[in-house]
Amino acid sequence: MSVSRPAAVIVLAAGEGTRMKSRLPKVLHEICGRAMLGHVLAAAGELEPERTVAVIGHARERVGAYLAEAAPEVATAVQAEQNGTGHAVRVAVDELKAQGARLSGTVVLAYGDTPLLRGSTLAGLVEAHESAGNAVTVLSAKVPDPAGYGRVVRDADGVFTEIVEHADATDGQRAVDEINSGMYAFDGDLLAEVVHRLSTDNAKGEEYITDAVAILRGDGHRVDAAVAADWVEIQGVNDRVQLAEARRLLNGRLLEAHMRAGVTVVDPATTWVDVQVEVGRDTVLEPQVRLRGGTRVGEGALVGPNTTLTDTRVGDEARVREAFAEGAEVGPGASVGPYVYLRPGAVLCDGAKAGTFVEVKNSTVGPRSKVPHLTYVGDADIGEGVNIGASSVFVNYDGVDKHRTTVGDHARTGSDNMFVAPVNVGPGAYSGAGTVVRDDVPPGALAVSAGGQRNIEGWVQRKRPGTAAAEAAERALRDAEIRDEHAGKGE
Repeated sequence: MSVSRPAAVIVLAAGEGTRMKSRLPKVLHEICGRAMLGHVLAAAGELEPERTVAVIGHARERVGAYLAEAAPEVATAVQAEQNGTGHAVRVAVDELKAQGARLSGTVVLAYGDTPLLRGSTLAGLVEAHESAGNAVTVLSAKVPDPAGYGRVVRDADGVFTEIVEHADATDGQRAVDEINSGMYAFDGDLLAEVVHRLSTDNAKGEEYITDAVAILRGDGHRVDAAVAADWVEIQGVNDRVQLAEARRLLNGRLLEAHMRAGVTVVDPATTWVDVQVEVGRDTVLEPQVRLRGGTRVGEGALVGPNTTLTDTRVGDEARVREAFAEGAEVGPGASVGPYVYLRPGAVLCDGAKAGTFVEVKNSTVGPRSKVPHLTYVGDADIGEGVNIGASSVFVNYDGVDKHRTTVGDHARTGSDNMFVAPVNVGPGAYSGAGTVVRDDVPPGALAVSAGGQRNIEGWVQRKRPGTAAAEAAERALRDAEIRDEHAGKGE
């Protein structure tokens, strides 16, 4: 569908949203990795408007700060006192004029609490508006339950005549199932004039932008309503229940797109993805998988079950099971899990492994190197083909500063090792079980730190008399004496 570039998009985001019962402004509540307001701006952005302005009011500092970071190209207009949608649009129009904006052309009006809105739906609205030469085109929808919405009123011939708010509607009008979404396409020049003619003569004593429709029609201009293909898109979010439902619907939409692109989602009911997530073909997402932020998963990978990845990259053919990763990188063919924690800066190179109960932070595990189990790797650079023994700790913190450890290619370190940074283990070096590595280990050397084993006989019987251990020791010693006696007699 080809549409002209709108002169402006106005997004209303000034309301308090009291039914959310939250300190957070309603439009900043997140679904699928993006604030509700961000979803609406993304949809509007698909139209490539010349200007976009968001009307803010309640908690304007927080909403303004969000816009400055997430959408710096969007201008803001402050509605200091919330006196209805018409007043909000007038504030936006005045701000656009103050910026020297050209309003000749189409101006689109949308709401910041409709996160399911698609850019294609707005494009369809603009196309219907411009092809018919309307002064204003209302985006309407036929809904199962129209209670609370403004009704789209048509005459006996089905011609659109006006919008009546629910509070002002007659019983007959309330029976109508076609509702006003609150979104419009206006002729910009006419909008700039009509917003100064709105009245507060209604049940709420507010300026309704809906009245602009009747005014323009009364002036002899053409007005119409374009019915949205999917009424779900125009739903506003007003409380936590609706927020959860919108999140479920959007997540289902995202998962469907991934599946149609070649991704296997074993259980869509327990799989959650954010809008910016990318997943390659032939990757399998097992149940209880959450992909967040800017996570990227390559082709042919296996993720899950019970896995959360945030801002993490996973290479082709990698395996990530029962893991939590944030700001990490898992290389092609690498293996992660189960029960692994990859913290920011963790990098597993091609074919590397982080096994059961392993934590990696700000470290690189080289190609085909293995950290199989029960190990903490912090601030380390591990080379190629290295094996780290079980129950090892990279001791990176001296109480004041963090230090790094380097393990060279093809080194083999024993179980229960402590690497007290800063320290370097050379290529091809080994370390014995229980070693505390405090000094550099030369290439090819064996590092051991423990002395010879010393046994203190009889300690348990003396120090822990009467215990099960002491009794077991006594029995074993008696049995040994009996065996020795029989051996001495040649029996």
